[in-house]
Amino acid sequence: MGNLPKGRQKKHWKDLTKGQRVRAVSLAAAQIALQSAAIRDITRRPASEVRGPKAAWIAATFINFAGPVAYFVLGRRRA
Repeated sequence: MGNLPKGRQKKHWKDLTKGQRVRAVSLAAAQIALQSAAIRDITRRPASEVRGPKAAWIAATFINFAGPVAYFVLGRRRA
């Protein structure tokens, strides 16, 4: 397949073991939940309680795991 070295070819869903599928689905669900929680918090929180522009934080949530975590750690002002 393509230019990938032998043993590093892209795997298809059908080629994954049951455990690998469970991990993939679990990680995807965690990412969606984390991103949803971050976006919900950003949109409901007053701008005065968010460090930086809210639109930038919403965009940052699309960076897998790191974006939402960064918002919760760095983006919210402490009350």
